[in-house]
Amino acid sequence: MLKQGKIDLVTKLTPKLKNSSCLIFVNFAGLSVTLQQKLKRELKEIGADMTVIKNTLIKRAGKEAGLPDEILNEQILSGQTALILSEGDSIAPIQVIGKFAKENNVPQFKVGIIDGNLQDKEALLKISILPTKDVLFSQVVGSLISPMYGLTNTLQGNLQKLIYILKSKAGD
Repeated sequence: MLKQGKIDLVTKLTPKLKNSSCLIFVNFAGLSVTLQQKLKRELKEIGADMTVIKNTLIKRAGKEAGLPDEILNEQILSGQTALILSEGDSIAPIQVIGKFAKENNVPQFKVGIIDGNLQDKEALLKISILPTKDVLFSQVVGSLISPMYGLTNTLQGNLQKLIYILKSKAGD
């Protein structure tokens, strides 16, 4: 790539890094082209993008975007690094990558920034096995509503007993 092309790439990448709610670095070594295309499609469906860029260009764009130095060190930015960005849901891309990695053993998480918080490999793995936001919301709502249903059923049972007693007394 010519020098001007690299400058343009860093210029385009910098605002994406600043505006993303989810920024994940993964090691995609061993990922075939077919599997890479499949993963990119799955990420695209949820509004995330997977980009493979040279580590030096990621480092330059990251410095311009103000990313923490913990992410831009030589240990993380070594080997084959892919960058996953999402401006929407910050958890869905992690779950897609986690599910994909479980099925194919690649890619492997390196680090990420989720809603402004630095997450290491272990934290990303834990997040990847969580249920989706919709499932979590429905579980919370179900937990809040279940005591009301129990109370309603108990009160309704007592009301039916009262009606049964009144009917039996009216028949006497």
